[in-house]
Amino acid sequence: MSTLLPTSTRVHDTENQNASQQHRRDAGSLFVLKSKGSWIHCGYHLTTSIVSPSLLSLPYALTFLGWKAGIFCLVIGAFVSFYSFNLMSLVLEHHAYLGNRHLLYRDMARDILGQITPELMCRCYMEGPRWGRYFVGPIQFAVCYNNEVLCALLGGQCMKAIYLLSNPNGNMKLYEFVVIFGCFMLMLAQMPSFHSLRHINLVSSVMCLSYSACATAASIYIGNSSNAPEKDYSLKGDTTNRLFGIFNAIPIIATTYGSGIIPEIQATLAPPVKGKMLKSLCVCFVVVLFSFFTVAISGYWAFGNQAEGLIFSSFVDNNKPLAPKWLIYMPNICTIAQLTANGVHLVQEYLQPTNVILEQIFGDPEIPEFSPRNVIPRLISRSLAVITATTIAAMLPFFGDMNSLIGAFGYMPLDFIFPMIFFNMTFKPSKRSSIFWLNVIIVIAFSALAAMATISTVRQIVLDAKTYQLFADL
Repeated sequence: MSTLLPTSTRVHDTENQNASQQHRRDAGSLFVLKSKGSWIHCGYHLTTSIVSPSLLSLPYALTFLGWKAGIFCLVIGAFVSFYSFNLMSLVLEHHAYLGNRHLLYRDMARDILGQITPELMCRCYMEGPRWGRYFVGPIQFAVCYNNEVLCALLGGQCMKAIYLLSNPNGNMKLYEFVVIFGCFMLMLAQMPSFHSLRHINLVSSVMCLSYSACATAASIYIGNSSNAPEKDYSLKGDTTNRLFGIFNAIPIIATTYGSGIIPEIQATLAPPVKGKMLKSLCVCFVVVLFSFFTVAISGYWAFGNQAEGLIFSSFVDNNKPLAPKWLIYMPNICTIAQLTANGVHLVQEYLQPTNVILEQIFGDPEIPEFSPRNVIPRLISRSLAVITATTIAAMLPFFGDMNSLIGAFGYMPLDFIFPMIFFNMTFKPSKRSSIFWLNVIIVIAFSALAAMATISTVRQIVLDAKTYQLFADL
């Protein structure tokens, strides 16, 4: 790479100047995006954004792929996501050095895509600022809000699983547990800034490791027990269904590895930011590799092509636990604990782009952050966001299909396509260099996969539509 990175002193001065400009610009960046964290704090944020309960769907994804293709996709997903996030961090560091530190993904897209030549603009029919506002912004919002809804739904499902284990004849419905969990998120959603979550995200990371270990132990126990289901690793359905199944599995894996908010996480770092993000990514991916591969391999080994969309659901057969109750209680309790922490994290981290916009509209940077003028609009807007997400989760518990769709057209562009484009446009590597062509190949491959996966998930939604029922008790 021919571009020289700056010294720490110069980055510090430049970013402080940029922070001052940001202060004058709006309340969103001033109140929500506080650049005070260390690289280890950033590692907590990254881990919580990537290592989430969506990993509990990985055994289900392997039912569409089989052993060889499934492990291959997991390895490729780990490599490309780490590579992609590192490229994006280098781009962010470079722009910070130039005096324009990007705190939001859409701002980054606006400025970088604004460098497109007029001829290419005519071909694309869209200028850089419009890309950021009308394409990247809505996709990021869909990804972020999808996670908020999924958090409420998974929390309700885990609470119901514990309830039925302790009271098999209980008559409480799933939507009631979703509402109860939504109330927890509502109370915790009022944390003022992203940086204030660093200790909560540490707890969340520990809980994720705990339920991953418990889920792995339960799968191994069941797989070796006399109650183990018959292990069948063959792909179900005819050739057409198998083909579409592959493209249903790919966005599930993309969603699991995806973050969608790397610029917002890097914005929490105190200047100078040079080199900090790489250390944070290394911390994060140690947890990623342990949890993803252990849960995916043990779950698929134990249940084969009968693995459920949420692996915990496979631990019970006709209300009869296949493992000791404590081994089923533990991962569900740890998941609820992580999701409770995630309730804060999701509203702050995944809805951070939305929170920034709301603060820009309703906040006043000229008066204190915790004055009634700023607190009341924040309380109303964030509460409405959580209430809406909880209502959607209670009404549509068949969120798996929508999750795949969001992964196909949301996570794949944000995390596997745009970072390579941003890097090539920012650093302009030689067309004879390996990094240029590696980025081009990744962009082409994942663009094609995203298109095919979107078609496949839309097809699955149409097929499943006849089984949908509002407020279903699953």
